[in-house]
Amino acid sequence: MSGVAGVSAGAPGEQLELNVGFRERRGQRAAADVADEVVREFAFDAMTIKATRQAASGLANDPNVRYVEENGEMEALAQSEPWGIDRVDAEVAHANGETGNGADIAIIDTGIDSDHPDLQANLGSGHAVASCGGGGFICWFAGNGNECYEDWDDDNDHGTHCAGIADAANNSQDVVGVSTQATLHAVKVLDCQGSGSYSDIAAGIEYVADQGWDVGSMSLGGSASSVVEDACQYAVDSGVLLVAAAGNSGSCTDCVGYPAAYDTVMAVSSTNQNDELSSFSSQGPEVEIAAPGSDITSTVPGGTDTFSGTSMACPHVAGAGGQLMANGRTATDARNTLGSTAEDIGLSPNESGNGLLDVAAALNLDSSDS
Repeated sequence: MSGVAGVSAGAPGEQLELNVGFRERRGQRAAADVADEVVREFAFDAMTIKATRQAASGLANDPNVRYVEENGEMEALAQSEPWGIDRVDAEVAHANGETGNGADIAIIDTGIDSDHPDLQANLGSGHAVASCGGGGFICWFAGNGNECYEDWDDDNDHGTHCAGIADAANNSQDVVGVSTQATLHAVKVLDCQGSGSYSDIAAGIEYVADQGWDVGSMSLGGSASSVVEDACQYAVDSGVLLVAAAGNSGSCTDCVGYPAAYDTVMAVSSTNQNDELSSFSSQGPEVEIAAPGSDITSTVPGGTDTFSGTSMACPHVAGAGGQLMANGRTATDARNTLGSTAEDIGLSPNESGNGLLDVAAALNLDSSDS
């Protein structure tokens, strides 16, 4: 089985959950024929099946099959426990009436707390690929004890924290987001422990694309996955701006994780209050922009907390993308504008890409106060 990319060694008869990408209907039929169970069919040319290791080997040799990978997992990228809003000049945007109103920002993560007073006004529809509390006793011990009023409620904290950075309401409670009146959508693909399979994450990305939402914020990452790469391409082809955390593998020079490393995705590194690269931040040629990620206070179920990670940097950029797309920009235009207006803070391109996010400059507002 060593010749099957993305599938570990083991007994031929062992059953695995596999993501299979195919080129045409013959490849699709071949996958379905060897499947003990079809777990999921995507709108793009891939499916998730349960089949034996021996069947995976046969599929890998089929010329109509593009890839066979074991359905691994990605993880929420929070490293430890909001000066960032001021540093990226989001408050200048707010003062000029730029709130992100009309944009749809999907937080593809552990869910969003459905009754948080700083988020409720901005919450739209949600979608659960992984259900809140679905881990049973595991979630009782590993989760946050949050009540699951919705399937997409947050039983981990991570997704709610990211949501507040992107779009907490400007209502004098708790914190304020980069956008303040965009519509937030919880797309729960990670469980109470912050983990989710490639297939679940791909399904969440696909769902965002099919809803026609503007921005997909992905503060998650791991190894390369062909089905996640397919889903990212599907979403971008559908007009979605995808933003992802670069990863927390620092210090390193070429270690950006996936999905951030895909060229369809805007990879975000993290900075601290001294405009230095955060010690934990991954870096590499895929990094497109930097944003605050060290010691960021934001919403969690029951209040606020302070976390650090490129997970926290990512939704700063997602919120800014929502601001631009609320003004009629396309995803491609928003991505280009965020890069071209970023502030040079003296970091190398490997560390910060085009520079530090500048929300006001992206909206053509005066950001000279910084």
